[in-house]
Order: sequence, then structure tokens, then C-alpha cells
Amino acid sequence: MRVGTVREIKNHEYRVGLTPESARELVVSGHEVWVESGAGLGIGESDQDYAAAGAVIQPDARTVFDGCEMIVKVKEPQPAECAMLRKGQILYTYLHLAPDPEQTAALVKSGVTAIAYETVTGPGGSLPLLKPMSQVAGRMSIQAGATALEKAHGGRGVLLGGVPGVLPGRVLVIGGGVVGFNAAQMAVGLGADVTILDRDPEVLERLGNHFESRAKTRFSNRANIQQMICEAELVIGAVLVPGAAAPKLVTRDMLKCMKPGAVLVDVAIDQGGCFETSHATTHQDPTYVVDGVVHYCVANMPGAVARTSTYALNNVTLPHALKIADLGWQEAMRRNPHLAAGLNVHDGKLTYEAVAEELGYDYVPVGEVLG
Repeated sequence: MRVGTVREIKNHEYRVGLTPESARELVVSGHEVWVESGAGLGIGESDQDYAAAGAVIQPDARTVFDGCEMIVKVKEPQPAECAMLRKGQILYTYLHLAPDPEQTAALVKSGVTAIAYETVTGPGGSLPLLKPMSQVAGRMSIQAGATALEKAHGGRGVLLGGVPGVLPGRVLVIGGGVVGFNAAQMAVGLGADVTILDRDPEVLERLGNHFESRAKTRFSNRANIQQMICEAELVIGAVLVPGAAAPKLVTRDMLKCMKPGAVLVDVAIDQGGCFETSHATTHQDPTYVVDGVVHYCVANMPGAVARTSTYALNNVTLPHALKIADLGWQEAMRRNPHLAAGLNVHDGKLTYEAVAEELGYDYVPVGEVLG
């Protein structure tokens, strides 16, 4: 199979779908790899590095899209990229379709077979292709929040760890999954006063056992969210419903009790955000203020640490890419139902139920597509 990767064109997105090492694995397995010139510069990898790995360097994205059977990316295709997709082609990348009707319509129109990293499953209902970026985003949320809290950035002027004689900043993490755990871990490491909310008693027990007295846990309900955000300097939104739009757990009315200059970091913004007042921002212009509260809602947070993120992502995406290239996507999915869970769009049909329901499309089960 001819597999291609292109330079990401989303604002300040420096990751790349394939590292030179991943390209080499595909080449050694008998496949041809095309790489758009300059695709790896954001992670410090040159065209020469890819060529040494056996890849063919192409001058532009159009050539790669036109010539390759499978396109491996990081972020969802932008409108110009959607226009280059075609029926029978495989797109393997993050999609986050539920809050994005425009992209969904473009993928349906193209006829492409689109496999979403974020819905590929693992044992026990885990999301292994989402996990490394959730780890990165969770850790970065505290860095970003701490910076936004600085007075020069519009924040309250609070140091999360405090100093002797001055109380530390209070951090509220809503959601105790991978993002929330990693956010709490970073906040605890800085010496902040940390509380984690979640609805799953088993998650709360696990978090309590791990953090012991270094972080508090509470059951997540409207009353507790309302109380805790009034006290917090930094709130991390870390909720996830796989494939579906994130629930709006913090309403605009709730912001009225928050301290002026407090910060909300919405890590769920890729799925529409879990704060009612959230809208996607970019690394170029990451924050805005609503009712005196600073909002940080960058939709591709891990892109800021592109090298770490790209290598972490390739560690989990490459094995599936190899199987798709070796067997074809249909046979690979027949053999691996976890990969089949990643199929979101095929030949103009929505094959992921949560997305179809959210956006009003007819749902076609993957089993029907696979025959």
C-alpha cells in the first residue's frame, strides 16, 4: 500500500502523522511512504531524515493526497484537505466529529473511509490512541492554567504552589480519567490545593488511594461543581464521552460566583467543550475573558510540545497503520474489533452511533459495512 503523510496546516500545529522511524517500519514491511516536503520540521526531522528512512519526498500535499491509498495525519482535515479526499481512500487521524458538522458533511461528501484515533478501543473499554495525547493535554493544562493565572496574562495573580506564609492556589479538576489524573498529578507536584470531581465511585476510590492526602476527591454533581468553582483559582475541564459531544457541566450562570481573574482550562474543547462559555481558541490567541473569568480553550494543546506528542502518538497508532496497510482496512477490522470501533465514516455513511445521533445522520453499523 502507498501511505502518505502531510504537513499539518491547523494553526500552530507542529505534530506529524508519521515519524521517520514509523516510515521506516512501513517501508520494511513492503509499503511505499510518501511525505510532503517539510512535514517533519515541526518535530525537528528533515526531508533528509525521511528519505534516509526510505520515504519518497513529495513537493506538496496535493501530490500526496492524489497518489496515496491511505493518509496518516494528526489533526482533523481542514476544509482544503477535505476537498482533496476521495472515495476509496483511507484517512487515519483524529476526527472529533460530534461537535463539527461541517467536517462531517465534507467527509460524507468525499466518500472517504475515515478512521478516528479517538474512538479506537482497547481492552476494558480503554481508548489507547487517545490516551497519550490525553496524558500530554492533562499535564499541559496545569502549565497553561498557571501561566494564565499570572497578572500579565489577565489572571488573578496567584502562584499555584504558594510560598511559606501564603496559601497555595486551589485547583478543581472535573473528571478523573486520563486527563484529570495527569492534571491532578502536575498540580499536586506544584504544591497546589487540589480537588478532583468524578461520578464513578471506583474512579474516586482509585484516585483517593493514589493521591492519599495530597488531593481531595468529591462526587461530581451540580451542587458540588457550583460550590467548588466558587472557591477555585483554576478549573480544569477533563470530561469525556467517547465520540460524543462533551456535556456542559459548568453553565454561564455558575461563573458569577468565581473570583475575578480565575481561570478555566477546557481540555474537552475538541469534543465541543464542557463549559457553556467555551469556544475553541488557538496557540496564537489562546485565551479570552467572560464575566471576569479567563478561558483557555486551545483545541490542539499537545501541538505545543510537538516532538514529545508525535513520538508518543506514533507509539500507539503505528501498529494499526501497519495492519491496515498489510491487510486492507476491512480485513484488519474483521480481525480486530477494537480497530473497527474507530471507523466513523465510510462511503458517505456514518458508522459511529454517537456521532450519527449527535448530528442527525442515519447510523450504519460497522458490521454491515464489513459484510
